[in-house]
Amino acid sequence: MDKMALTPKGLKLMLAGVVVMIAGYILMMGGGSDDPQVFNEAMFDFRRLVAAPVVIVAGIVVEIVAIAGLFGKNKKSE
Repeated sequence: MDKMALTPKGLKLMLAGVVVMIAGYILMMGGGSDDPQVFNEAMFDFRRLVAAPVVIVAGIVVEIVAIAGLFGKNKKSE
C-alpha cells in the first residue's frame, strides 16, 4: 500500500476548488441595509441570485473531481 489516496495534482485541484467556492461566497456578499425598516432591492440582483451559486457549484464539482481522481483515468490502474 504505497499509493496515496490523493495525488499532488488532486491536492492542487482541491485547493483550486476551495478558492473557487470562496470567490462564489464573496460574490454573494453585500446588498444589505443599515436600516431594517428600509427594503433594499440590491440583494436581488443577478450576481447574488445566479452568478454566485453557479460559481459555488462549480467549486464543488472541482472538489468532486479532485477527490474522485477523474482527471487521471486515461492511464492503466495497477
